[in-house]
Amino acid sequence: MSEITIRRVDFGWFVRPGEETGTGVARVEPTLGYLIDHPAGRILVDTGMGSHPDVDRHYQPRRVPLGDALAAAGTRIDDIRYVVNCHLHFDHCGGNPDLAGRPIFAQRAELALARTVEGHTLPELVDHAGARYEELDGEAEILPGVRIVPTPGHTDGHQSVVVIAADGTVIVAGQSHDHATAFTYDALAHRTGIGTPPSWIETLLAHDPRRIVFAHDNAVWTP
Repeated sequence: MSEITIRRVDFGWFVRPGEETGTGVARVEPTLGYLIDHPAGRILVDTGMGSHPDVDRHYQPRRVPLGDALAAAGTRIDDIRYVVNCHLHFDHCGGNPDLAGRPIFAQRAELALARTVEGHTLPELVDHAGARYEELDGEAEILPGVRIVPTPGHTDGHQSVVVIAADGTVIVAGQSHDHATAFTYDALAHRTGIGTPPSWIETLLAHDPRRIVFAHDNAVWTP
């Protein structure tokens, strides 16, 4: 799998209000996607932030449009062959309508939430014209060397992507954790037996990752 590489895609930033940070203080967070260069075609993990007046008032986003974000990463919309959304909140699937016709890999549980729970996401980002979902029930290898692993918590249908890259295994953990430090706490809890990390931490660490990257943190977790 030496041909597989991963690049970060910068979709801009938003302001998470104090009532959502757990500190009472607002926090600016990046919105990041990841481009997987694979011999069978480029995979984009997360597609940026959708737009709605209520969302804009609440989060004050500063978006980088999909085409511009991909250009900065050295590719184009037309070069994307597959899409993976770690989950379907507005800040992870905003560019999906611009990628109509491409297979979108999502957990069946996440699609059910997006389609039935009011306020889970912006509906127009989910069942848009040309939407083509590959619904998953658990783990799946979507291409050789690229495996999706359910990592529920932030949402019931959240998933991460394990990639056997040219320089070692990389896990795109999306919003399994808000930041790398939070992952460190759970990884240590798993190792020491002190605390209650999510059960899937063991599954991720069993892949012996060289690094783990996140959707809202520029920091990278390393073992």
